[in-house]
Amino acid sequence: GYDQPLLHTMFVDKKLSGLKAVQTLSRLNRIHQDKEDTFILDFVNRAEDIQEAFKPYYETTIIEEVTDPNVLYDLERELTSHGVFHQEEVERFNAIFYKTTRASDDKAKLNHLVDTARERFRFLKQDSQEDFKGKAKKFQRLYTFIIQITPFVDVNLHKLYIYLSFLLKKLPKEPRDILDLSDEVALDYYVNKLIFEGSLSLDPGVEYKPLPPVGGVGIPKEEKKEKLSTIIERLNERFGTDFTDAEKLSIEQIKADFANDKALVLKAKTNDIDDFRYAYNKAFMEKVVDRIGHNEKFFARILDDEEFRTALMDEMLRETYHKLREEAV
Repeated sequence: GYDQPLLHTMFVDKKLSGLKAVQTLSRLNRIHQDKEDTFILDFVNRAEDIQEAFKPYYETTIIEEVTDPNVLYDLERELTSHGVFHQEEVERFNAIFYKTTRASDDKAKLNHLVDTARERFRFLKQDSQEDFKGKAKKFQRLYTFIIQITPFVDVNLHKLYIYLSFLLKKLPKEPRDILDLSDEVALDYYVNKLIFEGSLSLDPGVEYKPLPPVGGVGIPKEEKKEKLSTIIERLNERFGTDFTDAEKLSIEQIKADFANDKALVLKAKTNDIDDFRYAYNKAFMEKVVDRIGHNEKFFARILDDEEFRTALMDEMLRETYHKLREEAV
């Protein structure tokens, strides 16, 4: 009977069946404004037994029997074989989607790339349409699941994941399709996020009064730049790299992503730095994957070189932790 809306993750190490399975796993079902999904890792029960337990209560129960990253490549190949989308369109979509600065017609270009695939979809036979939609949704679920439990990184699969996220929202709905309220808000969410990453310059026509420093100690703008420069210099010296201003911008972008991650801000507020490190490490990798199109050389080095990645994460950890705790106040 435990009732906590913030409960998100459950690890199962005992046998569950029937009503007991439904009651136990449904502890995660409580709605909370800061919770977007749930996660269960089951070490004991068979998928078909859990599915059978839930069938009397839900019209559709979706469970994957085998969690194998190679299945993603099989699904990618099968989806491509339908001819609904072309790889060039996926690449163009992501190039626009991950642009640092948006042009006024970029949203129209994104919609055009997805609409072209939707029109091809309409010419498929009914069974092919169902097969494509089913495999596309399975790809989305499996990709989301795998990147939570293993350090799996494939940029091309991530691009396909982003592209399919928008394409599925535009495909014709069938009466039996499961309602997904995120269909109506996801595009706006991504657009708002990308706009926020742009410049937030102050209006030059307005005189702004500077705030007094907290505790009587101010941090001049140049000191902040010098600290970031020092991080880059230490990395260059240790690893023989030649990173410069572009990498400073990339690090600033990651910091901005951290500040906009409400869940991570909450973890910084409610944990000491040692416990916070676990959430920080996971979030760091997610931000790097999201940003890879912005500075491929730098972010690819982070993904490919574990020693380099660990050094950068350690350099940023303490500052990130204290900054997010300030954001939470």
